[in-house]
Amino acid sequence: MVFNFLRVLVPVTEEIFLITGNYPEHDLPDSRIHLTNVRDDPLTGRLQRRLLTRATKYVAAQLKMSYRLARVASQVDIVIFFIGGSGLLLPMLAAKLRRKKTIIVAASSEAVVSRNVYGKSLGGLGGLITYGIVSVLERLNYQLCDNLVVYSPILVQQFGLERYKRKISIAHKHFLDFGKFKVDKLLRERDNLVGYVGRLSQEKGILNFMEAIPKVMETTYDAAFLIVGAGQLRPQVEEYANKPSNNVKYAGWVPHDELPGYLNKLKLLVLPSYTEGLPNIMLEAMACGTPVLATPVGATPDIIKDGQTGFIMENNSPECIAKNIVRALDDPNLEQMAGNARALVETEFTFEKAVERYRNILHVISM
Repeated sequence: MVFNFLRVLVPVTEEIFLITGNYPEHDLPDSRIHLTNVRDDPLTGRLQRRLLTRATKYVAAQLKMSYRLARVASQVDIVIFFIGGSGLLLPMLAAKLRRKKTIIVAASSEAVVSRNVYGKSLGGLGGLITYGIVSVLERLNYQLCDNLVVYSPILVQQFGLERYKRKISIAHKHFLDFGKFKVDKLLRERDNLVGYVGRLSQEKGILNFMEAIPKVMETTYDAAFLIVGAGQLRPQVEEYANKPSNNVKYAGWVPHDELPGYLNKLKLLVLPSYTEGLPNIMLEAMACGTPVLATPVGATPDIIKDGQTGFIMENNSPECIAKNIVRALDDPNLEQMAGNARALVETEFTFEKAVERYRNILHVISM
């Protein structure tokens, strides 16, 4: 996601200073991007760490980022806080003290993730404290920033951003390589293979998807299942997939260049997330002619219209996922739906459109 965002910014900026956690230097898309790695974000990382330890490391990381920002401040006009950056209060204060224009790209709400997912994992007082800290930091930064970018108007309400409407811009950095993400195998030629592709973490709903599989099999529906991805829940996924009776293949982590091959095998991609911004894998599947079944979170309902460009399920309970998998595979208009979806992304998710959106945002904030 960061790589794509950098590619969008390169044509509209003279120089970029990237201050982040552990971004690989060899993956920078342009020589005008100067990289400084600080560390990864402990707040949403290893949940087993003690709350005080994680909080200490989080503050230390923010202090390092603030120091690095101060070092390059004279060469910077605008500071952009990208994914995971909405809670970085100390770097925000450092930018404002130097009278820099600031933009927060609210791809998702860290507070929503903390409440719905991490709060449950941490449990009890630890979960409440984490949610409280994240919420306060996020709201303070929203108040301080000059511009707040969200991927879709629907996210303004979902993330509770109505009070900041005067500073909100609607734009996304998503674009697709249609030479790579394309239909190589017609939908009618594919087996009933249902897949999940993404991070193996709780907020993505992967455990709910696995619980739905036996419920689909109970309907005697002839379907097989594929899981692609890596993350903290990998041990549970591997254990589940190792049981032959579950009819699940776990492919592990797959390089991005190989994703079109997997997507062209699927009859249906399932995205059972608790929270999202605008999932790139959804767009990539649509470009490959693969129908998507998703929860109505983030900007997903703007893209997927149930029965027209894909399928929307009411929630991500295992029962609901299973019921909707069967509904999708039984739909007689599945191939037409896949064609509608591909036509949509070919029109709306080009590189040129993404660049133009951010060119306009940077122009307005610079005035």
